[in-house]
Amino acid sequence: MIEQEMDYQTYNPHTDLKSLISCYWTLKVPMQTEPQKQRIVPDGCIEVAFILGDDIRRYTSDNEFILQPRAMVLGQTIEPFFIEPTGFVNTFAVRFYPYGFANFVSEPIKNLVNKETPIQQLFGMQTADDLEQKMIKAVNTEQRIRIIEKFLLDRLNDEKTINSIVKDTVDSLLSTNGSASIASIFKDKPSKRRQLERNFRKQIGVSPKQLGKVIRLQTALKMLLDPKSENLTDIAYKSDYFDQAHFIKDFREFTGINPKEFIANEGLALSALFYK
Repeated sequence: MIEQEMDYQTYNPHTDLKSLISCYWTLKVPMQTEPQKQRIVPDGCIEVAFILGDDIRRYTSDNEFILQPRAMVLGQTIEPFFIEPTGFVNTFAVRFYPYGFANFVSEPIKNLVNKETPIQQLFGMQTADDLEQKMIKAVNTEQRIRIIEKFLLDRLNDEKTINSIVKDTVDSLLSTNGSASIASIFKDKPSKRRQLERNFRKQIGVSPKQLGKVIRLQTALKMLLDPKSENLTDIAYKSDYFDQAHFIKDFREFTGINPKEFIANEGLALSALFYK
């Protein structure tokens, strides 16, 4: 089984970055004789990834694909997509909290949604190429972490400070596993709601409601992948869905399949690895 051959590791960020970055991660997978498409499920985060191994295809339809940029930003996704390695997989990535990445770029985050953007487009050709070369030449993960941290700390400036209402809303959604309603967050200040919606799309890339749905789905996915997990109805209620039908509807929206298919699906080995 492919999952057993995947070497996935996570690393903690520098103290000055830990409010913005969830983790760094690396993934190595030996070349497969028959590479398998992997379904990638939305996780509410933005990532900067460096492909250090062979190219990776991302499917734009059943049979058509593009090659992912070798140094890229993966924006918020609100629909599943498929990737497939062309050989040996060796990836280093930074996983930002939903509001984390907006602190480092002036581009509105909504322009990055549902696609990969080469880092050259966001940081300029010279700076991006220089960073990419350093990451390729680094001899190990520890060195790559030092390189990317220096790059990010040099860019962390106060002018791009995240709007506090946006941060408070994301924190509410994360602490309630996505079930806090926007109305409850704004019970004291309903007039701020439209301002939040506008700032949220700019800084997070999607609406508060969409992010809440993705975070809630994450909670359910973790339960679903737990070997000791209960039946679907229990998972639905524990994840704050109205009922099992509501859970299945949201699940299909973000993964393209139903929960029972998800558990049995070999093409989800990679997504499963990220959620365990």
